[in-house]
Amino acid sequence: MDKRYYKILFLLISLLFSANSFAQKFNLLGEKDFYKTSFKMINNLIIIPVEVNNTKLTFILDSGVSSTVIFNLSPSDSLEIKQVKKIFIRGLGGGEPIEALHSKGNKFKMGPLFAPNNDLYIVYKEKLDFSSKLGITVHGLIGYDLLKDFVVTIDYSHKKITFTKPEKYKYKKCKNCETFDLEFYKNKPYINAEVTVIEPNNKKIPVKLLIDSGGTDAVWLFESDEILIPENSFKDFMGEGISGSIFGMRSKLKSFSLKKFVFKNPNVAYLDSTSSLYARKYEERNGSIGGNILKRFKVTFDYPNSKITFKKNRNFKDSFGYNLSGIELMHAGQELVKEVSRAAFMVSKGSSNVGSGDSVVFDYNQEYKLQPLYDIYQVRKGSPAEVAGIREGDTLIKINGVFAYNYTLQQLVNKFQGANNKKVSLVVNRYGQEIKFTFRLKDILE
Repeated sequence: MDKRYYKILFLLISLLFSANSFAQKFNLLGEKDFYKTSFKMINNLIIIPVEVNNTKLTFILDSGVSSTVIFNLSPSDSLEIKQVKKIFIRGLGGGEPIEALHSKGNKFKMGPLFAPNNDLYIVYKEKLDFSSKLGITVHGLIGYDLLKDFVVTIDYSHKKITFTKPEKYKYKKCKNCETFDLEFYKNKPYINAEVTVIEPNNKKIPVKLLIDSGGTDAVWLFESDEILIPENSFKDFMGEGISGSIFGMRSKLKSFSLKKFVFKNPNVAYLDSTSSLYARKYEERNGSIGGNILKRFKVTFDYPNSKITFKKNRNFKDSFGYNLSGIELMHAGQELVKEVSRAAFMVSKGSSNVGSGDSVVFDYNQEYKLQPLYDIYQVRKGSPAEVAGIREGDTLIKINGVFAYNYTLQQLVNKFQGANNKKVSLVVNRYGQEIKFTFRLKDILE
């Protein structure tokens, strides 16, 4: 790599860019004071459509990114970009900096929301494929660019998002709400919260956390003199970073508090030292709040006034599950599957009445359909799946006797977050041979 010619940018958690975003303003076109639309939610992530230079793309709404990032363009995506400069970026994971493009002067549009002059980053890396991990096509991340000009209310329980002009938004008295002051560091939002750690001695510790709607977990923390990793923890796969896979220690907190909102025994993940190194560029930061906490509220981001409001919803008391199998699945394309339909009819021997001499003829129709294919791309060491003999690279054929293609990726993932000691049977394809495995889900943290 020639550092004389290329600027190296450091990409923090969830591909966090630190970029100057002045003059990149979104406007609400028309006479209305707000715009309300639906979103998809997969694995606690918000999925929204945004047009970039008249090309329809799909993004994760990630409050933890300060610049828009595109990372999954296919040859069929004809996206025009302007004012391009080659750079190198470095992110979470153990790999080397990779090549990317920085583009200026791009047009963004989401319904009546329009920004005529936005920066974006395009990352080219084969393995950086969020689409296969989510089961739907996702082209990138958008955060600060879309949130900064409005009061944005995310209704997780109804999967609705509302953008309101700041001067038209009215705060109302709310008994089930808590409002926090937002602090910004390089266009990323932080709030003060409180955790009660199991070790040492159930101690209450104030923490400053990034609000990261692009994170699927509940809470991420950085290990410190006060924040220690409990003995009851295990190494787990946390996700994919731009520089490789991210690992850390998964455990439980005694409690997590957002003022009067208190969660008992929520999940917590402690990033490994390599990942934490890049995530700790803001020295006051202790970790992140992710989608598994945010989804329990109606969340109102008020960037213009540096505030955020949480109103608890019907998901508030949901349990904090995690993957008890040790298997991480990915969408691996499609395969042709032969489906047989059977039409039955009776042929009578010269009589209109059905009798003992009648014969039944079955007509079989066969057709081929494209169905989703799922591969196992991570198996946690020491997990029930690994002990049973399941390996990375196996293709999932059946789960509990049902062909895997009958499920979405999210539905399959949910089956691995079931009750402790629940029996699971899998049939996988390994080098052309179908092999059956049986194991029981195990809650290591129980």
